[in-house]
Amino acid sequence: MKIKIMCTSTGCIEYAPERYRNLGIDIIRVHIYFKGKEYLEGIDLDPEQFYRELEELEDPKSNLPKTGIPTPLEIKEHFDRAISEGYDEIIVFAISSGLGGTHNGISLVAREYEDKIKIHVIDTKITTFGEGMLAIKAKELADAGKSSEEILKEVKWVMDRQIFMGIDARLDYLIYNGRLKGGKAFMGQLLKICPVVHMNKDGECVALESVRTPKKALMRTCEILKEKIGDRAPEDYLLWHVYTGTSYLDVLKEIEVKYDIKTNHEAVIMSPVSGAHNGPWLAGYGYFPLRRPDEPLE
Repeated sequence: MKIKIMCTSTGCIEYAPERYRNLGIDIIRVHIYFKGKEYLEGIDLDPEQFYRELEELEDPKSNLPKTGIPTPLEIKEHFDRAISEGYDEIIVFAISSGLGGTHNGISLVAREYEDKIKIHVIDTKITTFGEGMLAIKAKELADAGKSSEEILKEVKWVMDRQIFMGIDARLDYLIYNGRLKGGKAFMGQLLKICPVVHMNKDGECVALESVRTPKKALMRTCEILKEKIGDRAPEDYLLWHVYTGTSYLDVLKEIEVKYDIKTNHEAVIMSPVSGAHNGPWLAGYGYFPLRRPDEPLE
């Protein structure tokens, strides 16, 4: 049984270390519109340059980047290619449905292929490299000859436990994108509130707590992360830095030492499509648990 693994470009596989880029995972690209130009994520938009431009953007409220889901034709090209290459099933890992319409768009196209090939479209309930790591894990299992049922059980176990959390050091983009509204937006700016954000169980990026000043928010992020990891051994998880701009990432690296937090995976920049909604001042963590042999799947 040949199983093709696909991932949306928001999974950051192309921004991660080189060892992940040639595994044969097919990337379905999300569109981004910025400064009058259209880009396909992962091809013609450098994320580091993108976030530098966001930091320097004059009148960002009137010049916000916009995102667009892959077109039906683009999605069909991926599915048709998998069929022509002799695959029996497809598993697609899509950015959380709580962050846009990409998952739904892929699902609608997949229904048109019900009599041609079996397609599983997974709402990962997350974004950034956590999404990409699910696809990488699935590819590893597919290469080992596991069935789609076995693969989906394994990745579901991870999805129920993985973490994305950090801070949005400035509220500008959260307000401009409508994620923080009215009185909350006004009071947040007035009091210089800095939210600790995370992906909730519905796959939405929301404020977990609101803290005064970015430094205190980063300290709180470290405290919460330590609580969530608990006594799990470092060999039983992957932990990496997630960031848009580097200014607060450097501060986080200084603070985490006091909490004895040690990442064991390289940092991965947030995809422009995801980061466009948070702005260039995000810094935090991605956490991906590795199931031990003594831990049941269900």
